[in-house]
Amino acid sequence: MAKAIFHRRQRVWVEPVGTWALIDKVNPIWAKGFDEPIRVTYDCGLGREFRAEELKSESDVEQARDVGQWRMMRARNKWHTPEDASHHPFPGTYPVVVTDPNDWGGWRVPGAEYDRDPALIEMQARLITLSPKLLKLAKDLVTYVRQETEDLPDEVMELAKRAENLRHLVESEAPEANTQKVQPADPIAK
Repeated sequence: MAKAIFHRRQRVWVEPVGTWALIDKVNPIWAKGFDEPIRVTYDCGLGREFRAEELKSESDVEQARDVGQWRMMRARNKWHTPEDASHHPFPGTYPVVVTDPNDWGGWRVPGAEYDRDPALIEMQARLITLSPKLLKLAKDLVTYVRQETEDLPDEVMELAKRAENLRHLVESEAPEANTQKVQPADPIAK
């Protein structure tokens, strides 16, 4: 027997179409001799009905996007022995930020760059590792301000606007619009 997982007017991610939609109608499909529906489909106004397996709730999508598992690991520095790099914060190693549960993907820095300014690279690694938590903090601030719009100081409202703008920059699908392009040097410069 089937139970309705979603309800009318609920916002869902429609996986086959790749878009958000509101459920217009919940359609139980009944069969003779059964007390409960044998299947439930959902009309989202996209031209056909969808099964529950094809839809995801907002909370499910947020959990899937949760990147809070980012962590910093230490890799052995092949170019310097710990004795040669005694001025480094962690002699003989450099930080590697891993963004995948299987210890691949993420951020690494060349050894020469780490040797140039190890304190800066260590700070950048900590910042990258904590970015998901900072993004969640920004989202929570915006949510709080939207719920409590009455008695908030203007400074808090301005902070929420800045947090929303930053969240939008992080989650936008066209990051190339926000990055600067490096122009190659002209070899025939006079």
